Amino acid sequence: MSIPLMIGLISLLLILIVGYNIIIQYRQRLESAKHQELAKFIAIIDATEDLIGNAHHLPYSKELLVCLNQRILHALESMSEADPSDRNLPARIKNVAEQINQLQQNYSNADVASFKVPSTDKQAIGMLQLVKRLKTVIKSEHSKGRFATQAFVAENARLEGIQLRINIENVIKRANDARMKRQLGTAKQLLKKGIDVLASKNDNYANQTRDKLQKMLGEIDSSQNQNHEHERQQIIEKEQDDLDVLFQPKRKW
Repeated sequence: MSIPLMIGLISLLLILIVGYNIIIQYRQRLESAKHQELAKFIAIIDATEDLIGNAHHLPYSKELLVCLNQRILHALESMSEADPSDRNLPARIKNVAEQINQLQQNYSNADVASFKVPSTDKQAIGMLQLVKRLKTVIKSEHSKGRFATQAFVAENARLEGIQLRINIENVIKRANDARMKRQLGTAKQLLKKGIDVLASKNDNYANQTRDKLQKMLGEIDSSQNQNHEHERQQIIEKEQDDLDVLFQPKRKW
């Protein structure tokens, strides 16, 4: 075999090896990108299912539940497009679609869980974090055109109302705890803060709760005035006793 032929064959072999490696690397990059994309959708589904699972902590409206389930549906459909070979996805997509239809047809205000007043600071913080996550999700869905503007505005206002109520109810609880511990200054600061927050609100909850806070503040002021009067009377009585001792008739021995 001539040397030029050998060189030609070796060159061809090298070209084939390089080309094969390029193809393998390209396929690996595509597979890696697909896995990353699927992982992103799985994370969205897990986070959204977690939000739905917390529906017993807060009153979820029909619009909110439909929005959350549609978010899961969109993620599943995107996964199916990225990985058509996954045979489990069509059944899951059908299931979620039926669930959305069920919500739209049958869910009513009577099914909405009632608001539960937080019993501890930890519980209040957890509820506030949940509201924050929900607001972030509906804002994201609205920006992507998957949540109508009118529905978004109404739901965002509703969540802000829940957020306000959690904060105010926690203020009331903390103020009552401070009163029980005779930390009246702390209790007054909390109540005044709550009144200031409600000053710009004009709904039934805000008006009734503002009156309640003002009544509690008035009770503390009245209690402090009574305490001051009692202390003043004790001082007067003590001074009178001291004068009586000073000017009482001297005994003769």
